[in-house]
Amino acid sequence: MKKHQTVDGYLQDLPESHRDELIKIRNLVKSQLPEVEEIISYGIPAFKYHKKILIYYAAHSKHMSIYPASDEMINAVGPKLVKYRSSKGTLQFTADKPIPPSLLKKIINFRARTIDDAS
Repeated sequence: MKKHQTVDGYLQDLPESHRDELIKIRNLVKSQLPEVEEIISYGIPAFKYHKKILIYYAAHSKHMSIYPASDEMINAVGPKLVKYRSSKGTLQFTADKPIPPSLLKKIINFRARTIDDAS
């Protein structure tokens, strides 16, 4: 896979269905927390909030993912996230079965609170 220097470059190289879903996530995060910084880390897009990673998000051949997804997040956001969980730190979804915006907002808010509480 091509190494990208920018989030725009990463998104531009994706199939349209993946790109559209990840742009929705990108826009939602930026609307919830306008002060976030967009970066490429470990070869995928991420958002930094107060110098700490808020979330990573990525496209794969058959699905897309959000990281991190801790046990605490699942418990705080609710059982609806369980169906997206593929491993301890990953939420997987597809363009046909995306994570609803209401759940994404809860994830973003949970991660921001976690970072704020650690400061």
